[in-house]
Amino acid sequence: MIPKPERIFARDSEWEALSAFVERSGPRPRPRLGVVSGRRRQGKTFLVESLARKTDGFYFGATEGTPTESLNLFAAALARYVGASAPFRFTTWDEAISQLFAVSAERRALMVIDEFPYLSKASPALPSIIQQAVDRAVFDEVPASLLLCGSAMSVMGRLLAGNAPLRGRASMELAVRPFDYRLAARYWGITDPQLAVKVHAVTGGTPAYLPLANDDRPDGPEDFDAWVRRTVLSPSTPLFKEARYLLEEEAEVRDSAMYKSVLAAVATGNGTRGGIANYVGRKASDIGHHLNVLEDSSLLRREVDVFRSSRSVYRVCEPLIHFYEVVMRPQWGPLESGRAEYVWQDGRAGFSDQVLGPHFEEMCRQFVALEPGVFGESPGEIGAGTVVDPVRHEQIQIDVAVFAPAMRGEHRRVLSLGEVKWGKAMGPRHVARLRRARDLLDAKGYDVRDTKLACYSGVGFDAATARESDVVAIGLKELYG
Repeated sequence: MIPKPERIFARDSEWEALSAFVERSGPRPRPRLGVVSGRRRQGKTFLVESLARKTDGFYFGATEGTPTESLNLFAAALARYVGASAPFRFTTWDEAISQLFAVSAERRALMVIDEFPYLSKASPALPSIIQQAVDRAVFDEVPASLLLCGSAMSVMGRLLAGNAPLRGRASMELAVRPFDYRLAARYWGITDPQLAVKVHAVTGGTPAYLPLANDDRPDGPEDFDAWVRRTVLSPSTPLFKEARYLLEEEAEVRDSAMYKSVLAAVATGNGTRGGIANYVGRKASDIGHHLNVLEDSSLLRREVDVFRSSRSVYRVCEPLIHFYEVVMRPQWGPLESGRAEYVWQDGRAGFSDQVLGPHFEEMCRQFVALEPGVFGESPGEIGAGTVVDPVRHEQIQIDVAVFAPAMRGEHRRVLSLGEVKWGKAMGPRHVARLRRARDLLDAKGYDVRDTKLACYSGVGFDAATARESDVVAIGLKELYG
């Protein structure tokens, strides 16, 4: 494997995939096309540019511009790479891509085009032009190697989908995602688990948010409130407006006010399609396109109830946007005036209830994925759902439901049913509710013979609860391993 530069934190699996793409070869020369996507600030450009440098490849970072300007900038960059005395003169992208493939084949070098959506927006035929170049290279056995990278998730997601020109041409499709909560704590240098949860609920696992906060880390749990005021709520830091930019950078977003209202609806607890429509004052049928675009942009995700597949809820994917919609957006005027202390005093309750609590639930679901043997075997599905109690006329919310891999002809086997509380110690009442849910699922035909009941808490547990044989108590110590 190509040695990973020391300056790159983590990203071992991503680097391994990129290295394999560069080094892959077969008995016959073949072109290689890879697609790398990831929202801004994840370190995607850092990865692919480092890879190009390590392999003496070509890197071109596109910017927004007219078709002519973009083509000229590309020509100049390629000329510099090959050491030409004068810039190349391309009149069309057909000529430019043909030259790119020729250079790659001659030098056996990697070619990287970053922020590809800027180019395809200015020249919509570009994916088809690349498809034709790949097909010619396959026929002529030309060993060209090209990576297309981009941050506009809705655009990148369609490059290889459906009837897209490049469908079936790529040998690698890599998504560079935010760090998981454990890696994020290491990256920020936070060792106190409770503080790590709170910081992650604000910034998530996006690496670039640390420099955008001027490398300012909370000194300890007692410094968290002051840290929030002097970083994300301070107009003097780059992090202050970051959440507003994330939506505007998506190429498919039109009428951004409507999209912002949809995000606000979900962030404040209106997760169903009907709830969102009611919040924004539209019919449910009128917001389908907006929901689809936000999903394609990886700003929203739709989660199906694991016990009732006809029901689903939407959740905000990006913690910083969730924090912004609950705490910052309603008080944007005072924040711009430098009244961070007033805004945070007024918004702390909303942060705890609407941001921190739901975020901790998601972290607990991630914990099961990070520790796949915690319930005896690797899970097949992890999610949340509601168990209906027809006798007591109530619904039991299961925050962390863990299923074994589905087997044809067998009842669904439940590995664990879990409840999550961030700010409350858990005891017999919570366990009794989970037991009731287990009994109800048993009656519905689920296999619950070995189901463990899990209590996840950010505070602690009743002593008797932790000793029960069918109960697993998971606190912050276990979450951070």
